Amino acid sequence: MALTEKRAKALVLRKQEMSYSQIKEILGVSKSTLSYWLRNYPLSKKRINELRGNNEKRIERYRETRRKTKEKRLKEFYIKQKGKIFPLNKRELFLTGLFLYWGEGSKTMSKEVAVSNTDPSVIVFFIKWINSAFKISKDKLKFSIHLYNDMNVNEEISFWAKTLHVSKNQFLKPYIKDTSSLRINQKGGFGHGTCNARLSNARLSEQILMAIKAISDKN
Repeated sequence: MALTEKRAKALVLRKQEMSYSQIKEILGVSKSTLSYWLRNYPLSKKRINELRGNNEKRIERYRETRRKTKEKRLKEFYIKQKGKIFPLNKRELFLTGLFLYWGEGSKTMSKEVAVSNTDPSVIVFFIKWINSAFKISKDKLKFSIHLYNDMNVNEEISFWAKTLHVSKNQFLKPYIKDTSSLRINQKGGFGHGTCNARLSNARLSEQILMAIKAISDKN
């Protein structure tokens, strides 16, 4: 189609209240060219609002499609990686726990074995590790939680006790921070404070720390 024909066609389409994007898709003409050709033919406010609404719907559909695609991809990765990882034998579980402790455990108080985290699953794994690798019952553990000043202490203790499958009697007096929980929630926190699981056992602490040192020295 010749340029003059395209310009005439563009004018016809514009009079049908098509947007630059719609006309561009039909004629293959750049938006800047259409803007020059059709500068004297603006769309009505009503039509602009209609197009804007349609555009928002298109964007939302696109986002939903992307979300579902990502969700499907992650599910496939999850199934594949789960198949690679499990089941863990005793040695693998022991090493996994060591690396967790290396990153999240207490390495300064030699008389205690302790891990702190906002993620309940980390504490659950620590409890499982202590029991599996060292034959120590979870009943021997003590727990303390760091909360924010607008959080309900009893509700949070109940949450952690239920999630970790331990007794409320194992919880020490919580530490209450001066700031609000809104701060951690805005940063993607779990909203239940930080839980510290600890065991008073100096020899076990030394054993764990020396195992970590052995790995570190081997690097």
